[in-house]
Formats: sequence, structure tokens, C-alpha cells
Amino acid sequence: MEIYHRYRENAVVQGSIVVKFYHSGDQIRGFLRKVTPPGEDDIIFPGEEMEPDDAFRAARNKMSGEIMRPIYVELSEGVNWNPAWGQLE
Repeated sequence: MEIYHRYRENAVVQGSIVVKFYHSGDQIRGFLRKVTPPGEDDIIFPGEEMEPDDAFRAARNKMSGEIMRPIYVELSEGVNWNPAWGQLE
């Protein structure tokens, strides 16, 4: 089971990937961003909205060849964590 970490502003190491989940109609979708140094805008990875499993897979792929850092999760208002996605700490 994958373990993910809850995103908390100013508590994430730069270079980490954040998966943000939000409502799109009646479905949950996500997009990815990479945390940059303070004062810079985070890097938003272009692409269409992704289903949760695809978003997590894309986040792991973005880190391949780099230092493996935790994947952080940000839940928009009204989005609840689904235990089927893994464990959220």
C-alpha cells in the first residue's frame, strides 16, 4: 500500500511533487505541481485532468531518476480521502 503525505504549505521540501485533487462535475480529478524555492511559482505540469490512480502514477514517473521524495496530496474543499488510494499521513 502506498503512503502519501498531506500537503501543508511551508512544510514541503522543494522539488517535491504535490497531487492536488478537486471536483470536476461529480468526479474527483487531479493535477501535479512541483514545489519550487520560496518566491518562485510552483511548476504546474501541463496536461488534462487525471483520475486519482493516473495522477499518482504520473507523480511517481516525474520523480524517476531523481531523489525519491514523498508524494504530497492537497485536497480541495469538499474532497475526501479515499482509503483505496493508499494511506494518507
